Amino acid sequence: MTNSGRNKLDQSFIELDDSEITSKLPREILLRIFSYLDVVSLCRCAQVSKYWNILALDGSNWQKIDLFDFQRDIEGPVIENISQRCGGFLKYLSLRGCQSVVDQSLRTLALHCHNIERLDLSDCKKISDHSTSAISKHCRKLISINLESCVNITDLSLKSLADGCPNLTEINISWCHQITENGVEALSRGCNKIKRFSSKGCKQINDRAVKCLANYCSGIEVLNLHSCDTITDQSIIKIAEKCFQLKQLCVSKCPELTDNTLLSLAQHRSCLSTLEVAGCNQFTDLGFQALGRNCKFLERMDLEECNQITDSTLAHLAMGCPTLEKLTLSHCELITDEGIRQLAAGGCAAESLSVLELDNCPLITDLTLEHLVSCHNLQRIELYDCQMITRAAIRRLRNHLPNIKVHAYFAPVTPPPISGGQRPRYCRCCEIL
Repeated sequence: MTNSGRNKLDQSFIELDDSEITSKLPREILLRIFSYLDVVSLCRCAQVSKYWNILALDGSNWQKIDLFDFQRDIEGPVIENISQRCGGFLKYLSLRGCQSVVDQSLRTLALHCHNIERLDLSDCKKISDHSTSAISKHCRKLISINLESCVNITDLSLKSLADGCPNLTEINISWCHQITENGVEALSRGCNKIKRFSSKGCKQINDRAVKCLANYCSGIEVLNLHSCDTITDQSIIKIAEKCFQLKQLCVSKCPELTDNTLLSLAQHRSCLSTLEVAGCNQFTDLGFQALGRNCKFLERMDLEECNQITDSTLAHLAMGCPTLEKLTLSHCELITDEGIRQLAAGGCAAESLSVLELDNCPLITDLTLEHLVSCHNLQRIELYDCQMITRAAIRRLRNHLPNIKVHAYFAPVTPPPISGGQRPRYCRCCEIL
């Protein structure tokens, strides 16, 4: 079609009045089409005509609203208008990063949108326990709430949710530093359907809190305790014994944990698919060998800074974890080329491994890259500060795996001494391949 033809078509469309639009696209069809549009597209459609404005702003089209990519500096009146317009239609709302939102706006939201099921309030730093109190009072269908980095939230919020939202299955309280084991205990008792719990960075979450989760929320599938640095083997052993559906566990930066945690997980958690234990430097080959023998469904493992493990761990993972996709071994300084050879030859790497991170593994050499040639699904490898890896070896690897992304760092070459008054020539200090 020529440009003039397109212009005539556009002009004829613009000149259509409401009755013509209605006859060509009945209300039911338009509403169905609009139901697939995002916030920005709906607002644009609302400008086409008066009739489209009515349809685009119909509450039935606003069941799911995510303002993060639309406008982050949302003021209270905007939330209140959305609440009144959507009413009982609204089921999902994300106000992630809307730092101007205050308690009054959330109270209005809770009052009008009583059917809301999923609510993301992460990084809404001005809201407090008053907001969660209103939500728990009016939104009894709530199944998921994200309160990450809501710094004014305390135990009172968890107690309110426990009283008013018995169907809650997902909650994120990461970086809510005022929450303690008392709040988690109340939540566990009142919301025993919880399947996903995250308290990353909550320093007051201790063994008692985790044991309460194990005792009352045995259906937990995803548990993130990153940087809850006072927890010990006792609570994780209780999780392993009670939570039969656990699939993803993060206990990174929990330095009190020992091999007893891994042995218990190996004994009870055969369905575990993701394990993140970065910075748990008391773990040894003993624990990971047990995991390799018993946890056949492991797909992702983060062992960064588990600096006591050796090639023996890799040999057991290669033999026992055929679906391993992502493995992080950064700062595991005892890993050598032989361990990578066993990993690649064991079946898991050649068939499924897609990401391998080896930053700061000083014993790794070019031989490692030769072993990895057989890993046909390998998509990314991290080699920062592996000083015995050369550019030539990386080029050879790429000849076999042309789509692989290799991230490496090469120290700058020392410039020659200045002579004859000439200015020195500088080279690049690093290269990312």
